[in-house]
Amino acid sequence: MRKVLIPVDPTNAARTRAAVAEAISINGKEPVAVHLLSVQLAVSGHVAMFFGSGELQQLQLKAGADDLLPARAQLDAAGVRYTTVVRVGRSAETIARVAHELECDRILMGQAGTGNPGAKVFGSLSQQVRHIVGGTGDCQVIGS
Repeated sequence: MRKVLIPVDPTNAARTRAAVAEAISINGKEPVAVHLLSVQLAVSGHVAMFFGSGELQQLQLKAGADDLLPARAQLDAAGVRYTTVVRVGRSAETIARVAHELECDRILMGQAGTGNPGAKVFGSLSQQVRHIVGGTGDCQVIGS
């Protein structure tokens, strides 16, 4: 069975909807295991010191679960089964690591749009993930 990872982008709902729609389409042709991922950015030690033991982790897990809600609703409406993962870390590296851990064949990223000036310098998130997983050839990154 193929495995698909969808990193949810809470700043671009259209991008996430497109990636989920692609997973639904793929699932209509062949059964796939769908994994939704929310990556929460790590905070500096200076910020972390203002939180109690485990409090920051709980806040990050809650924020990640909230970020996953629209994608979950879309998959639920289509009757597609899925699992959810919330991780803390740098976006591109975390997406690539989770895809490897879950042995995913594809990472569906949707279309990024044109509003990110940093992408011209650093590359889009999809390009960064593609660069990280590119050497293995085990996982295809779909989207911009």
